[in-house]
Order: sequence, then structure tokens, then C-alpha cells
Amino acid sequence: MGMAVGSGKGSMSEPNIVPLIDVLLVLIIIFMVITPTTPKGLDALIPQPTPPNQKENPDLLNKTIVVQVTNGDKVLINQDPSSWDQLGPTLENIFKDRAEKVAFVKGDDNVEFAEVARAIDIMRESGIEHVGLITAKIEAGQ
Repeated sequence: MGMAVGSGKGSMSEPNIVPLIDVLLVLIIIFMVITPTTPKGLDALIPQPTPPNQKENPDLLNKTIVVQVTNGDKVLINQDPSSWDQLGPTLENIFKDRAEKVAFVKGDDNVEFAEVARAIDIMRESGIEHVGLITAKIEAGQ
């Protein structure tokens, strides 16, 4: 705290800013507590490649559903050709008896992301709870 010494010819007023600083410190602490420390985003499912010394499990391959978006506005479901109109009903038919509703989407290199996002939207609308993304690096086992 400081004190001003004047000439004594009248009253001199100075604002007391100590309570203002106290209020600001309390507000800073409140905002630090309210603000989350880790940002939240979307959880991503990434398929794990088979280790090199192990054979691929055929049961696991039959359970895995991969929707591939290719050039020329074509869609493949596990290498079987499909159309955009039939993608939703086909996936609903595949997943109607399954407990785990997990599928993966893969886009070719020359396909715009809007087409991949369209496939993801159709997959989510057909009841698939978790949609994973397959990239070229994951497919190569890196």
C-alpha cells in the first residue's frame, strides 16, 4: 500500500485497487478450474494389422466390414460392388443380427473427402455405432 503526501490544500482521493486485484485473482482461479485440461474430440477406431509371424484369423475377416469409396462414384462393401442407394439397406441387413456394430471406411487416394463423409453418414444412419478409418499406412502395416 502506498500513501500520497500532498501539499495539504484539500482532500486528495486515490482509488484503492487491492480489492479489484483480489476479485481478478478469484476469477482467474474459477476460470482455470472450469476450463477442461484435455480437449475432447472424436474417438477414432484404427484396425490393427496382423503381426507378421501370425496367420490371419478367417473368423475375424468375416466379421470385419469395410466400406470402400472408389473413383467414379462407386462403393464396395468387402470387395462386393454396391451403389449409394443400396449402401444403407445393405449395411442394415448385415448388422441387424450383430451385437458389435463396428465397421471401417476406406477412401481411394483420388476420392474427395466429401464422398468418404457421405459414406460415414450413411453408415451411421444405418445403425453402425462405431465407424473406423483405414488409411494407406494402416493398410500397409506401419
